[in-house]
Amino acid sequence: MTLVLTALGGPASAAPLADGGVNLPVIPSALAAGASCTAGSSAVAKAVPWEQRSLGLARVWRTAGGSAGGAGVTVAVVDTGVAAQTPALAGRVTAVGAADGDCVGHGTFVAGLIAAAPSGQVRFAGVASGVHVLAVRCTDTRGAATAASLAAGIRSAAQAGAEVIVVSPALAQGSADLTAAVAYAAKRDALLVAAAAPDPAGAATASPPPPRDYWPASDSGVLSVLDLDAKGSRPANAPSPLRADLSAPGDGVVGIGPSGKGHYIGSGASLAAAYVAGTAALVRGAHPDLTAAQTAARLVGTAYPADVPRVDPYGAVSSVRDVVASPARGGAVGGAVRLDTESSATVASHRALVLASVEVAVGLGVAWVGAVFRLRRRGG
Repeated sequence: MTLVLTALGGPASAAPLADGGVNLPVIPSALAAGASCTAGSSAVAKAVPWEQRSLGLARVWRTAGGSAGGAGVTVAVVDTGVAAQTPALAGRVTAVGAADGDCVGHGTFVAGLIAAAPSGQVRFAGVASGVHVLAVRCTDTRGAATAASLAAGIRSAAQAGAEVIVVSPALAQGSADLTAAVAYAAKRDALLVAAAAPDPAGAATASPPPPRDYWPASDSGVLSVLDLDAKGSRPANAPSPLRADLSAPGDGVVGIGPSGKGHYIGSGASLAAAYVAGTAALVRGAHPDLTAAQTAARLVGTAYPADVPRVDPYGAVSSVRDVVASPARGGAVGGAVRLDTESSATVASHRALVLASVEVAVGLGVAWVGAVFRLRRRGG
């Protein structure tokens, strides 16, 4: 099975306050002209990041084999490369070509959200630190991507047999080659997941651009992911998609850099996609019999009800019910599931309604049994 996730972002230079009151540098998703490679951070975030608490990862890890969940699953990070010797990932990275270096640092950050191992007093860890990371570069050394480079990266990851593929660039314009690469991965029992909108590119604009499609999120058979902040909303003036299937933490999240043991902070849909990728790896590790379509149905069907349903790692991993997703609006590719925002919300809302109905029915049943018991005692 192959799972593809995508998004795009630009450079950032501010240093927001992370959980625990530690100022962390911002990880760029591309380097400005003349900028040096991203250096290691000397700041360490020791508090549990908000996104880990929001996702309930401590509870998930108690269910999915500890923080080293996802063992036996290979996750390909198609991005700016992954620094293979970064301490939190050391010994668990295999690179395609020259992808074992990362001048930008974004690919390493994404890989850390998925697979960083816990260390000492540091409370940050990846969603599934038992996975193996396959590094695939789909950009130039500065972080710029094209439809052709993205298509080549998806094909390389699928050919290498990765079960989960995260692709960070999301393009405003697709191509026949990119669509063919998505279809190629899908034919290998792929679940294709893409960021529903690009990462923020530098300073906020006066007004947001009108909602539109982004690629490969808009290709048929793709599950799209949108980013949220700690308050459950998106940044003002952030790019918006026409539709999205799932949401996950992605704004102001803590992660690792390309060297050293320090941390960075980052924002964007590519990071939300990383959290969905980590969750997918946990599901694949805990339920290796699931197909790509079944994994997609489980991720959407167990999500928290919302305008764009929020991914629920615990529900996705621990659910014992068969979760059925609605048919794709544009059809499915290779059995992958495609849901628009309306159908995703409907699935999640129906799930909540069914659970509530069951609770009411159980309560009425208990009350009825009690009434019968009291009547029998009076008549005895």
